[in-house]
Formats: sequence, C-alpha cells, structure tokens
Amino acid sequence: MTTIKSPHNPQCTADLGAQYITCTPYYAKVHQSFYDELLTHGVLTPLTSAIKGMVVKDGNANFVAPQGVSSIVKHYLQESGAEVYFKHCVTQINLRNEKWAVSRETGSPELFDLVVLTMPAPQILQLQGDIQNVISERQRQQLESVSYSSRYALGLFYEAGSKIDVPWAGQYITSNPCICFISIDNKKRNIESSDTGLSLVAHTTVPFGVTYLEHSTEDVKELIFRQLEDVLPDLPQPVGTKCQRWRYSQVTNAAASCPGQMTLHHKPFLVCAGDGFTQSNFDGCVTSALCVLEAVKSLI
Repeated sequence: MTTIKSPHNPQCTADLGAQYITCTPYYAKVHQSFYDELLTHGVLTPLTSAIKGMVVKDGNANFVAPQGVSSIVKHYLQESGAEVYFKHCVTQINLRNEKWAVSRETGSPELFDLVVLTMPAPQILQLQGDIQNVISERQRQQLESVSYSSRYALGLFYEAGSKIDVPWAGQYITSNPCICFISIDNKKRNIESSDTGLSLVAHTTVPFGVTYLEHSTEDVKELIFRQLEDVLPDLPQPVGTKCQRWRYSQVTNAAASCPGQMTLHHKPFLVCAGDGFTQSNFDGCVTSALCVLEAVKSLI
C-alpha cells in the first residue's frame, strides 16, 4: 500500500502497489465495521471509473482511496496513537531479562515487552540472534513454504495540462510480455484536476518481474517505458518517474496450518503476522491483525 508524490507537485500522487480494494459478500459481513469506518471517514470511496478487462463477480464491491492507498495505513496508525519510526532496519532479536532486545543497523538495541513481525517470511528467517533458536523446526518449515510473486511498478508524472486520451481509468493488458496493468491513477481515484497534472502507473507481469528481479531499477525502468510506448504510443513526456521493485509482491502460498499468525514465543510475546499467513489483500491484512489481537488478549 504505497503511494508516491510527484517531485514537482506533491498534490499529484500515484499508487505503486495495491490499485483498488475488492470486498466479497463474505467479507462485507465479517469486516463490515472496517469498511463502514473507512467509508465514513472518506478514506475509501466506491470505484466508479472504468477499468477495462476487470473481471466483475456478482456481489463484489470495489473501492479506491482518493488520497492514495497508503492513506488506509495512515488512518489506522493515526487511530492507534502509535509512534512510528521509519528506516529502522531490524537485524537481530535477542532475549534479555524477559524482554526482547531488538537491534537495528545503527544505534543501540531497544527493549520491548511484545514484538509483532509483519515483514515477508524470508526476511523473518534472515533475522539474527536468539530468534533463530526460538523458531521451531516445524515453524521454520512453515515459514520457508511461504512463496511470493515478484513484479515491478513504474510511476510516471506529467505536467499540468497534459492529456492521455483513453476512455478508461485502468486497463488489464493480456497481449504484452512486460505490462499487465495500466492505471491513469488520479482518474481512477476520481481526483482529476487541471492544476495537478496526471499520474500513470504500469505494473509488470510476474514472469517479467522474475526474469529481471536482480537487474538495476534504472535498466528495468527503460525496458518498461519502451513497452509502455508500444501500448500507449502517444504518451506525453513525463516530468518525474519512479520504478519500484516488488521482490515480495503477493503471496502465492501462505504458511500452512497457522491461519492469521504464528506465535514464536509466549513470555515475552513474539508473533509473526501479515499476508504470509492469510492472503495478499485488505481483508487478509485485517484477518491477520484480528488473529494477533486474540493471541495478545489470551496473554493478558
């Protein structure tokens, strides 16, 4: 759920990850309070723009985030009152006096009563320290079994007054070896304005993502751009670009036999969560969060 801003106009944004939220009839009931809250606050609005090639299933509802899909995450962080620190890369987790000593690339370790890990499963397995001994052999096998697709996303920003003359806000592409989806992003989110300029997002196919996974993002950006010009030959010249490598894009196989979360240690509490234990969509995230909440409540 990543939203980036144009380097020339912060009002012009683009979603590089999730494009829209699809809610099935089942989750409309089970997670009704979550959808009601986000719709009431204007964080989500119904998707009304045309998405060419989208498979529409009876009973499903689709939503967009007018302020960008990252506004969903920001909403919950704001509601939680949590202090958020970015760019603190965790490297080690050790037991110390019945607390977790969490080390990062720089600075001293910090002590915590409870740790929730929501990074991709391979990154959990890369953590050093006592966590290596805390993970049982069965849990290690379960974490190793989690698999992900890989892809790239290219975001392009255009000057105010630029035009991309297509009848849709998004389109699924089936005939291109590189690109599988294109979104005229502010059109998709119903926030078009002649003052802010357009943003466009292209998602690559998974085979392309896997083939070029270890290539430089600059080289990959040029490849995607050339393919994009084949699909949309009359694109204006962008004033800003951002190429995002999604090494862990979407879960293709979730951890078996541990729905929602995996508790590694009870006192002090250490738990793994996220889409690796459910599915890669909004409802999968909510399901995992609720499972962690139940696990924490059982300790109190």
